[in-house]
Amino acid sequence: MKLVVLGLSLSSSWGNGHATTFRALLQAFASRGHDVIFLERDVPWYAGQRDLADPGWCRLAFYRDLAALERWAPEVAAADAVVVGSYVPDGVAAGQWVQRTARGTTAFYDIDTPVTLAKLERGDCDYLSPELIPGYDVYLSFTGGPTLDRLERHYRSPAARALYCSVDPRAYRSTGAAKRWDLSYLGTYSDDRQPPLTRLLIDAARAAPAKRFVVAGPQYPAGIDWPANVQRIEHLPPAEHAAFYSASRWTLNVTRADMIARGWSPSVRLFEAAACATPIVSDWWEGLDQLFAPDREIVLAATAAGVLAALDRADATAIGEAGRARVLAAHTADHRAAELERYLGEAAAVRAEAA
Repeated sequence: MKLVVLGLSLSSSWGNGHATTFRALLQAFASRGHDVIFLERDVPWYAGQRDLADPGWCRLAFYRDLAALERWAPEVAAADAVVVGSYVPDGVAAGQWVQRTARGTTAFYDIDTPVTLAKLERGDCDYLSPELIPGYDVYLSFTGGPTLDRLERHYRSPAARALYCSVDPRAYRSTGAAKRWDLSYLGTYSDDRQPPLTRLLIDAARAAPAKRFVVAGPQYPAGIDWPANVQRIEHLPPAEHAAFYSASRWTLNVTRADMIARGWSPSVRLFEAAACATPIVSDWWEGLDQLFAPDREIVLAATAAGVLAALDRADATAIGEAGRARVLAAHTADHRAAELERYLGEAAAVRAEAA
C-alpha cells in the first residue's frame, strides 16, 4: 500500500503527543511492507526542536503553506490511501484539497477526538468542519465507545473506527535504572489537566515531604508553586522516556476534562509507562477498565490520600508487570498497524463496491 499522511508533526515531539504516536504507528505500518510519505507543515516552533531528522522507514517532507502542497498532488492522487491528522495547520483547507485530489481511500486520524468534538460543538475548530467529515471514507478516532456511534449518526461519517494510541515495546521497556522518584508525571501543561495534577501530585508532595516527585514537560506557567520535593524537567525527548519511567517507582496519569467526559480515551503515556513495567496510578474515566484491570494492572485514585496509599502498596512490582503484559498483548504499534491496514482495506472495498 502507498500511504500519504498529512500530520501535525513527525519530526518534533516538543509540546505534542502526535509525533510519538505517528512514529510508532507508521514505523510498524512500514514494516508490514507499505510505503509511507509524511508531509509536515514547516513551522518555527517545531523546526527549532526537531528530534527526528530522518526516520529511515518513511519519507519525511516539509511544506511551507497550502500552496506548496500542490507539489505533492501527484503522490496524493496516486496513493492507495491518504490520512489527514488532527491539529494540522489549516486542516479544513488541507482536508478539502485532499478530498479533491486523492483517488484512493481518504481518512481523518483524530488524535484529539474529545477536544475536536467540543470544538465542533462550539464552532471554533480550525482543522475539521462538520461538512468535511462525510467526505472522509473512514474516521480514525483516539476515542472509542459511544463516540464512534455519534460520529456516524450525528456527523455522518461513513465509518468511525477506534485507532487508539500505542507503544513500540522495543523503545519502551525497563532499563533497570535505579529508582530516583516515588511518583513521576510526564505531560505538556494543559489548563484543564492542571487541577487534577495539583490534586493528585502537588498536594500529595506537600503531604509527604520525605517522598520524591517529578513533573516533566513544557509550557508550565512560571507562577505554579511547586513544593521543594517536586523536581521539574522542562522537556524530555522520547529517547529518554523509558529511562524516566524506569527510574520512577510509580507514575501518574491524569486526563483532560473533555476526554473524561467522552471516556474511552487512553493517553499514549498509559501505554508507554506500562510497557516499561512502571506501575500507574490514574484518575478514572469510563472505559478505562476495558483497557486495564483496576487494582491488578492499574490503580485508581481521586485524592492525594489515594495516591499516597498507592505509593505504599507492597504489590507495586506485580502491578507494573501485569500492566506491561496487558500492553504487549493488545496495545503495541504492531497491533495498531494491523488495525490501520484493516480499516483502510475495508474502506477501499466499500469504495470499490460503490464504484
